[in-house]
Amino acid sequence: MPTNLPPEAKDKWALVEATNDPKLKLQRYQEFLAAVPQHKGTMKLRGQIKKKMAVIRKDLDDKRVRRVGMRSGGPKFFIEKEGSAQIALLGMTNVGKSSLLAAVTNAKVSVSPVPYTSRDPVPSIMNYKDIQLQILETPAVTEGSADGKLWGAQTIASARNADGLILMVDVSNDPVKQLQVLLGELEKSRIATSKPKGKVEIDRKHTGTALRIVLVGKLLDSNMREVETLLRSYRINDAIVKISGEVALDDIEEAIFETMMFKPTLIVANKLDVPGAETNLRALEQHVQGKLPIIATSCEKKNGLDNLGEAVFKTMDIIRIYTKEPSKRDPSDKPFTLKRGSTLQDLAKSIHREFVDNFAYARVWGKRLVFSPQKVGLTFALEDGDIVEIHTK
Repeated sequence: MPTNLPPEAKDKWALVEATNDPKLKLQRYQEFLAAVPQHKGTMKLRGQIKKKMAVIRKDLDDKRVRRVGMRSGGPKFFIEKEGSAQIALLGMTNVGKSSLLAAVTNAKVSVSPVPYTSRDPVPSIMNYKDIQLQILETPAVTEGSADGKLWGAQTIASARNADGLILMVDVSNDPVKQLQVLLGELEKSRIATSKPKGKVEIDRKHTGTALRIVLVGKLLDSNMREVETLLRSYRINDAIVKISGEVALDDIEEAIFETMMFKPTLIVANKLDVPGAETNLRALEQHVQGKLPIIATSCEKKNGLDNLGEAVFKTMDIIRIYTKEPSKRDPSDKPFTLKRGSTLQDLAKSIHREFVDNFAYARVWGKRLVFSPQKVGLTFALEDGDIVEIHTK
């Protein structure tokens, strides 16, 4: 990412950020690109902005076609999230994505050997213990999907919008090459499958409040003053910026443009029942070297699918928290799901903001606790299976 964009370009980006109307945002993107110098240092930035513009154009075209009644539906870029997490299922054609949905979810899908039969994202629900996980089958990935080839725009948009990814490969047909294509298209689309060492979150307030930088970690090549200077150069004057882990100045600028995003990822290796699959599976495992979890399955024979729910749950790194009203003896049957590392304050916010504003204390039951229940405050770190009883003032 460039760290020396001219002031005019930074001014144009501030206008992009302040715009919500799709048509006007498209115009602002164009004005921003016109102000960005064309050289090697800005190549990735310009490419990513053009992809964002392409998504907006396709979405506008789809809405226009539906309005005039030329067809009943069109490319669906975003499927409303349901359940505890939305996981986009990606793979090349005929790897068995529809077969997987038919085997483990409630989806009514058509399984066909004809290539490229899935042209729109197909949502489905997989039950895991007492939570639901939404699996979203996407149109097949091919070389060029990141550039919009075939139905690539729908697939990449679904991947960016999802909470996590399942990359499905056919172990009967060079799964290493298939995985390389999938990861390559994701990388070109600025989607990372390896967890970064650091994270930057920019919460823009637009309310006139002062810029606040919260650092929990280490700045690798800069100091707080340089970070503030960079942010203000992009007219970010009223935001809370949270920096955790090991972060460089380029990472902070990436976050300004919201281009690179991390998605927890699981590999499903299908067609294990086909001759030669075991050898190819070992080659795949050797290639991955433990960097991503792999589940080996045969969707046709329904083998290896029993562990899929647990594997997705662990990959998504979420926890289940059960709440209990002070006046009741038993906790709720349906848990809240939060990201691992969440605190009691995160839980209180997800229930209702008033639980934070009027918080007095909470009691927590947990297997890891020496004494249960334990009286705790808002900063208490929660773990999977905890039971929480919140008391307000």
